[in-house]
Amino acid sequence: MQLLHRGDIGPAVTEIHGVLVTLGLLPPPNGHGGPATYDASVEHAVRAFQQQRGLITDGVVGPATYRALTDAKWRLGDRSLAYFVSRPISGDDVFALQERLLELGYDAGRPDGIFGRQTEHALQNFQREYALNSDGICGPATLRSLRQLTPKVRGGRPVYLREQEKVRRAGPRLRGKRIVIDPGHGGNDRGAVVNGVAEADLAWDFARRIEGRMVATGMEALISRGPNSCPAEADRASFANEAGADLFLSLHVDSNRSPQAQGVATFHFGTGNGTTSNVGEALAGFLQREVVARTAMLDCRSHPKSWEVLRWTKMPAVRIEAGYLSNPEDQARLLDPGFRDVVAEAVLVAVKRLYLLGEDDRPTGSFTFDDLLRYELTRAEGA
Repeated sequence: MQLLHRGDIGPAVTEIHGVLVTLGLLPPPNGHGGPATYDASVEHAVRAFQQQRGLITDGVVGPATYRALTDAKWRLGDRSLAYFVSRPISGDDVFALQERLLELGYDAGRPDGIFGRQTEHALQNFQREYALNSDGICGPATLRSLRQLTPKVRGGRPVYLREQEKVRRAGPRLRGKRIVIDPGHGGNDRGAVVNGVAEADLAWDFARRIEGRMVATGMEALISRGPNSCPAEADRASFANEAGADLFLSLHVDSNRSPQAQGVATFHFGTGNGTTSNVGEALAGFLQREVVARTAMLDCRSHPKSWEVLRWTKMPAVRIEAGYLSNPEDQARLLDPGFRDVVAEAVLVAVKRLYLLGEDDRPTGSFTFDDLLRYELTRAEGA
């Protein structure tokens, strides 16, 4: 779709304006004028919405923001919900349905606002147990029953408790863990480009360095794209889901109009309505602290985001922005192969810390690749 920003006018802007009014982010229009204009008030409302939803807060309506706005206008009960293979239904009403099923003890998977196969199965199980027509369609009768029942699960989000339990059961060894490494951009999409240095190339280099270290410890490392391809976000998530990955790591560097912007940041799945992947948040925190401790880069902290590749993956997912190409200091670091080795080691150690669950741990920044190899060998001999 065409990007919408300040100064634009037309039917698409009128549609966006109407959704923002419905969400209470803009006052109702006065009178019956012509098509709405994308003025400063609309830009401010879009920024507020983006901040609420964990999107990039740029005040521009691109594909991700448009989809989020379209999803936000639906409330549970506004329409019947069902699973369609070719065009899955998405929206805040689907999210509310998934949350309700999870509260009642039915495993609808991660509440991502997309009516997929797992949501259909959970709904059918609910319908079957409560003597409803088990057609997997959330219509008026099913909705009434959902609203009348008392939740079985309180004090936590069960889908994320299952994630934590899966990590606990996996044990501390890295051997056998399946990780999808996702180098951002690729092919004709070069990402950020500064002074001839492209984000896509750096992300690919990071991916290969991380892959080599993971394989050496006995992990199964899968890269989501080739050196000259750029899969869509949905395809990257599908690749990880179909592979049955334990973790998903997305690799990027950043750019900004201000050359003063610098530092490293990590991101995990989380929305503005309180949903957060606990394991993803933990991994993002480990990764952030390890990189900062080893490189002395500016700490831009970890943040929850509802970016599509984080939302559509069924396993804990983390994205790292390992510096700003637009900042001279960060660019000098990124061009140094030794620095990229340090970041690759930090990624591996962060994954190890996740599975250690606090046991046999060491101070941040002190674990080395050789330490991990010895740990894996010792555990293997003791098994």
